[in-house]
Amino acid sequence: MRMPETISEQRLHGGVQGFYRHHSEACAGPMRFAVYQPPQARVKPCPVLYFLAGLTCSEETATIKAGAQRAAAELGLVLVMPDTSPRGTGIDGATGDWEFGEGAGFYVDATEAPWSSRFRMHSYVVDELPALIAAQFPVDASRSGICGHSMGGHGALTIALRHPARYRSVSAFAPIVAPTQVPWGRKALPRYLGDDPQGWTGYDACELVRRQTFPGTILIDQGEADQFLETQLKPELFDQVCAEAGQLLLLRRHAGYDHSYWFITSFIDDHLRHHAGAMGLL
Repeated sequence: MRMPETISEQRLHGGVQGFYRHHSEACAGPMRFAVYQPPQARVKPCPVLYFLAGLTCSEETATIKAGAQRAAAELGLVLVMPDTSPRGTGIDGATGDWEFGEGAGFYVDATEAPWSSRFRMHSYVVDELPALIAAQFPVDASRSGICGHSMGGHGALTIALRHPARYRSVSAFAPIVAPTQVPWGRKALPRYLGDDPQGWTGYDACELVRRQTFPGTILIDQGEADQFLETQLKPELFDQVCAEAGQLLLLRRHAGYDHSYWFITSFIDDHLRHHAGAMGLL
């Protein structure tokens, strides 16, 4: 495994915020990611939290806007923020549409050409990136959590439900919980995965929780002034299937909050404490 290239590193809250680049086998090209190492990582391996960003975002978005590093430094959590898709793919139609392609990988392993050659974000986030992080950074990989926003919330939920033994904790901000039933998913999933809707269900949190619950409480925060709430997000669908499946869910609704990172910044400390508690840090 080749060491990642360091793009930049800066001191932050006693730790180090870095941005890195490496060659990804899963995505068949260069990928970027960000890592925050808290001060505790200088003396011992620390639990790790992966944060998956949403449509149009990159590894910089949550790193810069979420304000997670202060609480991570206090708790002793390593933060990993990957990009949302491969870049510079040269695939026709991969750019120019903010809801699909580059910046909109939906955390799936595409099965349809030409997307299957590069858009394998599920394997990248679940297997390749954690292996790289464990090899190159001071993390305790046995204590991993996953979180995300919007499309990234969809990624966090589906990844945790598909691989419950890999993660101690999962949470999401304004996630797409039922992509097979909403416009964003119905636009992207057929192009990545084919026209058979049955093939989409492996990347739908509502469908997955019926098959496999997560061994812990799922935390979701949702703004009630979110412009995508009724058409794209529909958290009530996940609430209902979790109740039917016996999945522990803490769904918190917040009046006046929208879909932006102002919302995430307001509640990110709660999410970090949720993960820290599951990892034995509290």
